[in-house]
Amino acid sequence: MAATQAEGDGEYEHYEAIVVGCGPGGAAAAARLADHGIETLVLERGVEAGSKNVSGGLIYAENSAPYTIDDLFPGFREAAAERPVTDYYIHNVAGNKVKTYDLTDLHEHDTDWCDAVLRREMDAWLEERVHEKTSETGGGVLTNVRVNGLLRENGEIVGVTCDELDPITADLIVAADGVNSELARDAGLMDWEEPEEWFQGVKAVVEMDPETVNDRFSIGDDEGVAHLFSGDLFQDVRGGGFLYTNEESLSIGTVFHLDSLVEQRAEPHELLNALLTHPLLAGWLGEEYDEREYAAKLVPDSKKIAHREPYRDRLVLVGDAGGQMQAQGPIIKGMNHAVTAGALAADAFAVTRGNADPEAVGRRYASMLEESGTMGKLRPRRYELARTVGERDTVTKVVEGVLNSPIGSVAIGNPVADWALKRAYNSPLLVSMLPDTRTGYVTVPSIVGEKHGRTIHWESPVEPPELVDRIGDLTYDTDVGNPHIRLRDESFEASGAAVYACPVSAEDFGGGCYRAETVKTNGSEETLVSLDTQPCVECGTCAIVADTEWEHPRGGKGVEYRSG
Repeated sequence: MAATQAEGDGEYEHYEAIVVGCGPGGAAAAARLADHGIETLVLERGVEAGSKNVSGGLIYAENSAPYTIDDLFPGFREAAAERPVTDYYIHNVAGNKVKTYDLTDLHEHDTDWCDAVLRREMDAWLEERVHEKTSETGGGVLTNVRVNGLLRENGEIVGVTCDELDPITADLIVAADGVNSELARDAGLMDWEEPEEWFQGVKAVVEMDPETVNDRFSIGDDEGVAHLFSGDLFQDVRGGGFLYTNEESLSIGTVFHLDSLVEQRAEPHELLNALLTHPLLAGWLGEEYDEREYAAKLVPDSKKIAHREPYRDRLVLVGDAGGQMQAQGPIIKGMNHAVTAGALAADAFAVTRGNADPEAVGRRYASMLEESGTMGKLRPRRYELARTVGERDTVTKVVEGVLNSPIGSVAIGNPVADWALKRAYNSPLLVSMLPDTRTGYVTVPSIVGEKHGRTIHWESPVEPPELVDRIGDLTYDTDVGNPHIRLRDESFEASGAAVYACPVSAEDFGGGCYRAETVKTNGSEETLVSLDTQPCVECGTCAIVADTEWEHPRGGKGVEYRSG
């Protein structure tokens, strides 16, 4: 291989392309680069692809997308997916009353197919295919390698640095290293300053044999269902819940705006438990609740932070690293956009290969994201126009006041409103304009549930595991002596939000990552925060809500998900 020199006298290994991360976006980029005959090295932090990854669990193939995952990986659906999603519903909850709307029209809009997936199985399968393809062009996949930063020469990005390997240079660097991307931050393309730009997702994978799944959800072997939940069961936190049927398990979780979690001092595991124990789920979950795995991750709100110019020098960002996660009301799509972005980044490099300008590929990639319509889906301009009015506190207060008045109650409670609401829920146009306020997540669904819903008389027998048991059931390879998070300010004012917002911490729980303790000093009391990184699930929540220094653990270290 050719060698290069950067910031020193050593010669570094060189590849035409380096892809960091082997999730859907990285796998798509690597596969497409190999299709172009480009020498590509893929560096994956986990013991195998998927061991560090969590997703709610639906991957889409859009008719309008230039690439879908089965385009790039034939046989994907049969080998790596769980069930096709054939039914789609949203439940508006008000106490024990629930009003359900069929979201088939919204779900099938621009959709070729949609499958439920579990990331460990899916990504591990992708890794094998990627290694086969990239090996043919002189590259391959290396696992247990953490890329910790960018290598620069005369201020220009020319490669990557790793914990386990010497620096490596490349003509193209694809950052597909997820929502906590060290490369995006090192390049100055991402920051963790604003909680309102992020969601937090928490999920339980629940064991259930295929026959029971079919029976309880009234589906066949080659069918699946997605259920969404909103209303008053989540302590006024902006967001909602989901349930997806897998082949022999269920993915049940919640996704909330991070700033709302902090404002409400809500604890993620308790909000998940509120969903798991709601009477509506009793008939589906039955009396024998067996939780396989508890997991969490941050989710970028693409409406606010999907990068319009996701590149710097030779570096391009794809997937969560570029903020490419579409979350607009009931529409939650991320993996399909990562696949498109990864493939387009590879194509952009192929057509600009040999160009002396290091940003030629980035500019072409950004142009292709716009031309393909991908950026329009991630950052709909109609939302940017609507939020300027709809997300003002004064406007929200007025709307909330009207809705909670007798006039508002009558307006939403009549049969015409019921018909109109179903139409509105299934309108891609209206959904893409939905302001991020409690009105759409809590107030309207609660009124709809109260006025139009049926009363659920079942009692839930579900007893979710305690947080200590959920942590205890996870697999860790703790990097003893090398904590990946450091608390810069231990005052409760600076870092106390992590005590309740961290998904493996709680205010009354002493076994999580973050704990609060009142200390008496010189006759005065002060509440201080302490940190233990051992239970960490590497979601990154504390990097935003607490004053910390945050990085990923070294390759293969930390939590290892079995399902994801």
